[in-house]
Amino acid sequence: MNLWIVIAVSLIAACVGFRNYIWFFSVGYGLAISAIGTALVIGFRGTLTLPELLVCLLLIIYGLRLSGYLLIREIKSIAYKKILSPEIERSKRMPLIAKITLWIVCGLLYFLMTCPIYYRLNNGAAADTMLWIGFAVMVCGVIMETVADIQKTSAKKKNTNRFVDTGLYKIVRCPNYLGELLIWTGMLLTGTTALSGILQWVLAAAGYLLIVWVMFSGARRLEIRQDKNYGDDPEYQKYIRTVPIIIPFVPLYSVKKYKFLVA
Repeated sequence: MNLWIVIAVSLIAACVGFRNYIWFFSVGYGLAISAIGTALVIGFRGTLTLPELLVCLLLIIYGLRLSGYLLIREIKSIAYKKILSPEIERSKRMPLIAKITLWIVCGLLYFLMTCPIYYRLNNGAAADTMLWIGFAVMVCGVIMETVADIQKTSAKKKNTNRFVDTGLYKIVRCPNYLGELLIWTGMLLTGTTALSGILQWVLAAAGYLLIVWVMFSGARRLEIRQDKNYGDDPEYQKYIRTVPIIIPFVPLYSVKKYKFLVA
């Protein structure tokens, strides 16, 4: 299966961002990952092994769940609508060339993130233990992200004006981003015994490093927003001093000072 077909599928799915440029990174992100998983199942349907099929199906499920969750949140959450409102206005004023640039960058990124499994399939690599390990790590990531989203939604229903520090949020302040990191770490692992040549390794590593940067950048934006909303709350101050921002057991409690994370 030609990689340009996979890239085209990613771009087509991500084009929902032309409605609102934020969707390039949110709804379009989920749809693109799901579409890539679907394309891989169809394109390699005659040669897929069980673990390869499971990885592709997991991409489909993950992408649909994420895009669906984000859409529902945008429609139903009044608080999120307030946060999103300035971005909608900014999207209306954004030049078309800027949107096209974002669209292409995001479409290529989503291919890079999934290229370890694409190259495994395209190279005809045999299923092995590392493929199963990668799949298991991805499953853990999907479960963590899903549970974190459910817990946050439940907590916000009880008290819209309070930060969330229950459930997985007792372990890290951004468990959904931690789930994302697990998903894409698992994806990279699926390709470690199948990637061939420097170019494939460079592309796979680039996709992984970029999504790690995106997650920490998102954590930085969230930290700044929460400091603005809850900075005067003594309980919040205690929470951010004692709970790591994204990696459990690693004493990294703040990333807002790191300018290289500005997106």
